[in-house]
Amino acid sequence: MTVWGSGRPLREFLHVDDLADAAAFLARNYDGDIPINIGSGEEVSIGALARLICRTVGFAGELAFDVSRPDGTPRKLADTRRLRELGWSRARSLEQGLSETYASWLPERSPR
Repeated sequence: MTVWGSGRPLREFLHVDDLADAAAFLARNYDGDIPINIGSGEEVSIGALARLICRTVGFAGELAFDVSRPDGTPRKLADTRRLRELGWSRARSLEQGLSETYASWLPERSPR
């Protein structure tokens, strides 16, 4: 499987259920004027993400990074300090979120 770029750029991921939980938490617990970023507060390299996805779905092939393709922005991480100070944290790790998502997708792929 070919991944565009070097695999070194860093990204932040958040499960949609954690996003919904954070939005509901803020609706109940925050009425300030300062914007609050919602995110996991953790970053992972594209290469590590690709390897995690391969493990999650059982892909045993090889990964190749096509450095002739763009990496994009080197880093994308939201400052979630205010959200954490209010007492919110995500319920799922990236690995858990990927596993849950893949498990829920599998039945959709089976013939009917």
